[in-house]
Amino acid sequence: MTLLITGGGGQLALALDAAAARAGIPAVRIGRPDFDFDRPETLAALDAIPATLLVNAAAYTAVDAAETDAEAAYRANAEGPGLLARFCAGRGIPFVHVSTDYVFDGSKGAPYVETDSTAPLGVYGASKLAGEAAALAAWRRTLILRTAWVYSATGRNFARTMLNAARKTSKLRVVADQIGCPTTAADLAEAIIAIAPRLMTQWRDDYAGLYHAAGAGWTSWHGLALALFEDAARHGLPVPTVDAITTADWPTPVRRPADSRLDGTKLAEVFGVRLPDWRASVTPVVDAFFAA
Repeated sequence: MTLLITGGGGQLALALDAAAARAGIPAVRIGRPDFDFDRPETLAALDAIPATLLVNAAAYTAVDAAETDAEAAYRANAEGPGLLARFCAGRGIPFVHVSTDYVFDGSKGAPYVETDSTAPLGVYGASKLAGEAAALAAWRRTLILRTAWVYSATGRNFARTMLNAARKTSKLRVVADQIGCPTTAADLAEAIIAIAPRLMTQWRDDYAGLYHAAGAGWTSWHGLALALFEDAARHGLPVPTVDAITTADWPTPVRRPADSRLDGTKLAEVFGVRLPDWRASVTPVVDAFFAA
């Protein structure tokens, strides 16, 4: 068994590499410049890797920039997954593609299940939704894992932004009227690695399709910030004042879903996998941030 991970040095790709090593699953991680969705010819670099499962952790994730760079967002998030799914079809191996809660508009008022109608609010969400459709249409052994609010001690994400900001200022303003399911890259990676052996060696056709894979429970961006600072105080970081503000107080080029909670019941029922409660997963990330 060999796991092929696209996404290079991204936070999820790194977490998948580490989780695979802990599980004793051989893995190969590839990214720019060797493999790049902006250069489709680099798909040939995958041919030399004897993979039995491909997990796509590569994506265009700049939500606001996507509004003015739609072509790049669609190349990575829509065309890219289709290319990878066709590659997997040619190899006869399963394909796992990571998508997002931003395929929803946040108006349901309850956690989203996989059969709920999608309605992305911007280019980023629309491009990810197009990628889901492209991958599922290209290869019947495709799993789409929608996740949310991914963060870790590496890369560019909300947690690192908050912790670095707290080193420079004693007062912050954070949006409190958007709620969702914070998910650490490590928890998502562990969930993927937990199901990987079955996908590689015990494939069943009913495994294919959409799943939601996000941290259990929910909070707001403001609530996540408070939890991060509470943990960071153990490392001597002064706890800043965190003012709760509304989305209207912090305008951005694209609207975010106000309530993008994801229901992970299907993943638990089919694979017996449920991600940990979001609050319990804050501490390992904070500890890793200060250990770096």
